[in-house]
Amino acid sequence: MRKIWTAALLPVFALTLSACSVEKTEEGELPDVDVEAGKLPEYDVDPAKVEIKTDTKKVIVPDVDVKLPPKTSTHQ
Repeated sequence: MRKIWTAALLPVFALTLSACSVEKTEEGELPDVDVEAGKLPEYDVDPAKVEIKTDTKKVIVPDVDVKLPPKTSTHQ
C-alpha cells in the first residue's frame, strides 16, 4: 500500500519542485559559423549472389472426412 501512495504522490512533488519562475536577464545571440562544402564518404559494396529457382516436390496430405451432425431447427 505504501508503494502505491509513493507512486501516486511522486509526480505531484516533482511538479511542485519544477514549478518555478524564470526571467530573462540578458539577451543571447547565435555564434558566427563558417560553413564549407563537404564530401560524402565513398563505399565499395559487393552485393550477395542470390539464385532463384523453382523445384517441384510431392507432398502427401491426409484424407480428412468430416461428418456433421444433422441440422435441427430451434424455430417452431
